[in-house]
Amino acid sequence: MSHLIAPSLLSADFANLGKDVEMLNNSQADWLHLDIMDGLFVPNISFGFPIIKSVKKMTQKPLDVHLMIVDPDRYLEEFVKAGADIITVHYEAVNHLHRSIHAIKDLGCKAGVVLNPHTSVSLLENIIADLDVVLLMSVNPGYGGQKFIENTFDKIKALKELILKKNSKALIEIDGGVGTHNIKQLVEAGADVLVAGNAVFGSENPTKTIELLKSF
Repeated sequence: MSHLIAPSLLSADFANLGKDVEMLNNSQADWLHLDIMDGLFVPNISFGFPIIKSVKKMTQKPLDVHLMIVDPDRYLEEFVKAGADIITVHYEAVNHLHRSIHAIKDLGCKAGVVLNPHTSVSLLENIIADLDVVLLMSVNPGYGGQKFIENTFDKIKALKELILKKNSKALIEIDGGVGTHNIKQLVEAGADVLVAGNAVFGSENPTKTIELLKSF
């Protein structure tokens, strides 16, 4: 499988969201990444169900919903109803990870776990076989446009080893500071899905940038 590109709508132009989603529809983007922030788990607040529902109506591409919120179990059903295809919850935000992952799967969604930069991949040993995705944060969550944390490369390699050891089918997703300058190295390390925000929407030709990111 060649790597997937998931542009992050957090970096889109919200005054022209329909136009940006249409651009993504006509691009080589594989998933649309939606960062949901509550102002508690992370300092920022982003968007909620009305935006997800609107985007779902405008696109046929899978919606990759990244929940940066406390106690995400409260809202899983609503996120699925709004149009989520993939839901990832933070290891640091849930008390009963196995229960949360299987609740997402029971709702008909793909389920994944997100690890903050300080959280070790070894903590996933007993859940990795149940996961569809592991999202590694390569910046501290909460804001776009941050500098990529270099230790991520080691984490990808360690995670890849764990996936192979446990015969898991989990995809490795990377979020934060991804661009043309490091995507080749990330893919070579073992990344399967690359989230790109500023790299896509901050470029002069986003469609061309997505094509370039897919080509590495």
